[in-house]
Amino acid sequence: MKAIHCSGGILAVLTLVLLAAVNGFASSRTAGPKKIEFTTDSKEAKDYVAQIVNRIETFQFGPEINALAKKSVEADPKFAFGYYLIATTAATPEETKQNNEKAVELAKNASEGERRYIEAVLLTRAQKPIEALPIFLDLAKQHPDDRMVQMLLGQVYANLGKLDESNAAFERATKIDGSTPRVYTFLGNNELLKGNYAKARELFNVSLAKQVKGSAPFGPNYGIAFSYIYAGDIKSAVKTLEAYAADYQTSTQQQNFPAVFIWNSIARLHLEYGKAEDAMKAYEKGYATIPGSNLDEMQKKIWLGRLHHGQARTLAKMGKQAEAWKEAEVIKKMIEDGGKDGEQFWPSYHYVTGYLKLEAGDYAKAVEELKQTDLTDPFHKLLLARAYDKSGDGASAQKLYKEITEFNQLTLERALAYPEAKKKLKA
Repeated sequence: MKAIHCSGGILAVLTLVLLAAVNGFASSRTAGPKKIEFTTDSKEAKDYVAQIVNRIETFQFGPEINALAKKSVEADPKFAFGYYLIATTAATPEETKQNNEKAVELAKNASEGERRYIEAVLLTRAQKPIEALPIFLDLAKQHPDDRMVQMLLGQVYANLGKLDESNAAFERATKIDGSTPRVYTFLGNNELLKGNYAKARELFNVSLAKQVKGSAPFGPNYGIAFSYIYAGDIKSAVKTLEAYAADYQTSTQQQNFPAVFIWNSIARLHLEYGKAEDAMKAYEKGYATIPGSNLDEMQKKIWLGRLHHGQARTLAKMGKQAEAWKEAEVIKKMIEDGGKDGEQFWPSYHYVTGYLKLEAGDYAKAVEELKQTDLTDPFHKLLLARAYDKSGDGASAQKLYKEITEFNQLTLERALAYPEAKKKLKA
């Protein structure tokens, strides 16, 4: 959650957590040959992992998962998979690194399946899916009834753009156990990437029908909203997110993180599709959840920056350039006052100034500013492509449009950018 403007960071964090799902847990004493044997003789460790499995598969996230993982290694201090789960659910990069190293070290004395599974997942997280794939394929061959292998295999294939193979792995997972919601969200995600939006909605609704009360799952709710955005039905997308915000407010999730990210998403839809006044209200409604939340002071300050960022862009859409630039100056001062910690937000400042220049018709300056933004973000690329188009550099614009259509991470930024980029490529 580094960029001031971005609510997609929430999705990235949840996606990372989702990589940790484990199913079919068994000890070395009881496992059958068709499932990976996890090396522990502790019943308590097994019970804690079973609880973690259930929470992840049913979208019940929060610090409680990390606490359960720590209890699993208290029950068995030599349990490699327990340390892997602590690392997966850790709150800081330092804790993640420390426990991953411990897991890898202990896995040397664990079962072959446990060791190779941990190795393959760490490769996946290190953005090395090509190296992880043959390990998962071999694990799937050796342990055909192990659901967790199929779940990770499906994710690796999706990361590689092999959606049919990904679907096949997820379908095998449902045959092993189709009672929990997460797998249907992954299947829906693949249909979004294929452009099968109605089918994607069906799968997301299957996922929602299996949700645990109070869980308010991010994936299927945002997936439905994305499906409407891609289809050009913004009204239904907004309605979906508003319903999700209401559900989220009564869930256990809001105890860990306020609903501001949902309202910011609603605001962005209003903003980019012609309802600036509604966007301003949504930004303000979202920020109202922050002051009384349990977020630390740094996070509260970041969300204040996001509010100013959204207000600046909204004012620009309203044609209130002078007021918009006042908001941009507030953001600049916040970054400068932040010292070294503030440096990470300079690309976000260039994003807002580029946005304002683009709205004002100063296309050359817009290009200059937008080239300094986070160009791994498809929406930033879209703005830069628009600026190139307006300034007469069609070749540079087409290059960016093509890159946007090749982006395969399902974020709000992709949903906002993809339809226009696809249309521009056809022009």
